[in-house]
Amino acid sequence: MSIDNSSINGSSSVLDQYAVNKDSSGTATAGKSNLGKDEFLKLLVAQMNNQDPMSPQENGEFIAQLAQFSTVEGIQSLNTSMDSVLSNYQSSQALQASSLVGRKVIVPTEKSVVDTAETFKGTYTLPVTTSNSWVNIYDDSGTLVNRVDMGQQTAGNVSFMWDGKDSSGNLMPPGRYKFEAQTNYEGKTYGLTTFLPANVDSVTLGQNGGELTLNLAGLGSIGLSKVQIIGQ
Repeated sequence: MSIDNSSINGSSSVLDQYAVNKDSSGTATAGKSNLGKDEFLKLLVAQMNNQDPMSPQENGEFIAQLAQFSTVEGIQSLNTSMDSVLSNYQSSQALQASSLVGRKVIVPTEKSVVDTAETFKGTYTLPVTTSNSWVNIYDDSGTLVNRVDMGQQTAGNVSFMWDGKDSSGNLMPPGRYKFEAQTNYEGKTYGLTTFLPANVDSVTLGQNGGELTLNLAGLGSIGLSKVQIIGQ
């Protein structure tokens, strides 16, 4: 009985043939066409049919070849899936970004652009219950224009309001103001985190699936994850 040594035999595995047909970029090819799953299985069957009966390839070698091919196929499928997920995420980001422009958000900041013709509302966070807390209000030049005394407050988020007037009762012009929340605790004065409204002028999409950045009117930029509330 003669053996066709021109066929793939036990001394030359299917994976070896698969590796030979890879181009410089690492993509498996057979001539001008890709060596896919069907071609691989055909080569595997040919190897089994034409192996030397006096020295057959062991089952373990076939299993190893199949396992390696499955790994390659799995990685290719995973890359395709990840590309699809990233594309969908970027589309979702773009849609979310378009819906945020022109809306008001509440963010952790000490400054806000205020329309003094309307009552301004903000919040600050108290870590403990105190007998007194207050909010100092400064104009954009740093001059103290008023102080809102809040008295005793329990721990948590505390809301405050400013009528847009200075300490003499004069209406202040619209513009950017700083709000400095403070409290006394055990004889010491502590600064508190304030959460103030801001208008979204535009949105910058994150690169490579990164976080959206909101560009706030008169205040600069802030990551979407820092936004506490999205308003109308």
